[in-house]
Amino acid sequence: MRTCNICGRPKKDSKFKHINKKTCKRCEFRWKRSFLRLLVHDRRLSAKERIANRLGYFGTAFIMISPYLLPYGNIGAITYVIGGIVCIPQVWVAKQWNLVLVNLNVTIGYLIYLLYNG
Repeated sequence: MRTCNICGRPKKDSKFKHINKKTCKRCEFRWKRSFLRLLVHDRRLSAKERIANRLGYFGTAFIMISPYLLPYGNIGAITYVIGGIVCIPQVWVAKQWNLVLVNLNVTIGYLIYLLYNG
């Protein structure tokens, strides 16, 4: 007989998944606990995801700085274009296609601005 660490009841060894398990099968698979475990997915990022994530932060910083640089010539538009291009891998890997389109729109728009007003 062992005691479950969740409900505190003494139960037979057959009510536990394996010998080292401290939680009985019934407590472990309650619907609330299962649902909460379903919401949390703990995993390590791949190398591609890590690089894309860092590029996304880099591009976001460029996009955030760009409005303050617009009055100083073309540097603001150039940083918008660089930020839009550099942000694309992050949203591409995350499969957030609406943000891919937004970044492409920003990039194309400011490239047209640079071509005609450059």
